[in-house]
Amino acid sequence: MKRFPRTTVAAAIAGAASIALIATGCSAGTDPGKTYDGKVTLTVATFNEFGYDDLFGQYEDANPNVTIKHKKAATSNEARDNLTTRLAAGSGLSDIEAIEVDWLPELLQYSDQFVDLASADVAGRWLDWKEKAATDADGRLIGYGTDIGPESVCYRSDLFAAAGLPTDRAEVAKMLGTSWESYYAAGAKFDAAGTDVPWFDSAGATWQGVVNQMPNAYEKADGTIIATKNPEVKEAYTSVLEASGSLSAHLSQWSDDWTASFQNDGFATMLCPGWMLGVISGNAEGVTGWDVADTFPGGGGNWGGSYLTVPNQSKHQEEAQKLAAWLTAPEQQLQAFASKGTFPSQRAALESDELLGATNEFFNNAPTGQILANRAAAVEVTPFKGAHYFAINDAMQQALTRVEDGLMTPDKSWEQFVADVKALG
Repeated sequence: MKRFPRTTVAAAIAGAASIALIATGCSAGTDPGKTYDGKVTLTVATFNEFGYDDLFGQYEDANPNVTIKHKKAATSNEARDNLTTRLAAGSGLSDIEAIEVDWLPELLQYSDQFVDLASADVAGRWLDWKEKAATDADGRLIGYGTDIGPESVCYRSDLFAAAGLPTDRAEVAKMLGTSWESYYAAGAKFDAAGTDVPWFDSAGATWQGVVNQMPNAYEKADGTIIATKNPEVKEAYTSVLEASGSLSAHLSQWSDDWTASFQNDGFATMLCPGWMLGVISGNAEGVTGWDVADTFPGGGGNWGGSYLTVPNQSKHQEEAQKLAAWLTAPEQQLQAFASKGTFPSQRAALESDELLGATNEFFNNAPTGQILANRAAAVEVTPFKGAHYFAINDAMQQALTRVEDGLMTPDKSWEQFVADVKALG
């Protein structure tokens, strides 16, 4: 789940440095083996939309001794900044902290600061790659998987009709094609119709689709940084910005202008992982015309996905682990998907008729369960994301935004990106 307002690379470096303090003697100061009898208040920190609002009430009803206090950050970046700061301080974290896949490798360096959540009760629950990503070198499982982010393309059928383009899902999927070139070409047709509506929201959002199709965009498997020397990264940077020149709304995701744009025909299409469905329907409440096409440029891709962790700082670790296990069980993940489109990572949920038969009323009753299952099956690349992935990708987001905001030329902004990556060490 995602994602990117602009932050500074300096902040990213500061965040990494603050975590490093842990390794130099900052202890959690809690009793990891403590159990709790009687009433307990559990704090749960998430970001964006996890689809948990109704689930919390269900859990409290079934467990009268438990009260849940939900702390929801607006973005993944905000949640990460809070977590790294409080982790380094040794206090202040919630009983359950949600973490996003792009900054999970960073936290695995300090996996001893989180409770080992492995148990026979959850063995084999998740897709192998989902569970492996949250398992440290000693075999400790520090996070229970929530969602994954198979990507489709969401589009405004009413705007397509106004431009004389197909509106039927199958026809739209054919028009959009399966390559970035065909997606941009469809955008050029839309632009030529003179609707004065941009094709997609931003270069940064489009970049997320592109980079998640690269096996080793920023780092080799041994952690060596290659971001500024990887020709695939430079070529993609250039092509995304070339498309952005005529097709982008230049609206950074999660900005106030981006959020408001859903109410005033801000753009005609956007890359759409499952968790984005809830974001769109929330921002575009009352707007008709949104639909989902069963295709994605480049074939397939996974953007985002999160985990629930229990920091050692929690004074109610046993109760927190029980809640985290319940929230990530197949039954609850199906409810979260129905609520916000967060696509399950649990095997039983992925195989259920309930998922495959799910439709989404807001998106013209699109069969979103089957579409996202198809999109998940199309994913062929699991990108390597090392300890520096989040900071490097944040630097790339800033590089793209500088160009879209007219602050730098593509060449100058690339030079700044190279300097920013070099500063990471």
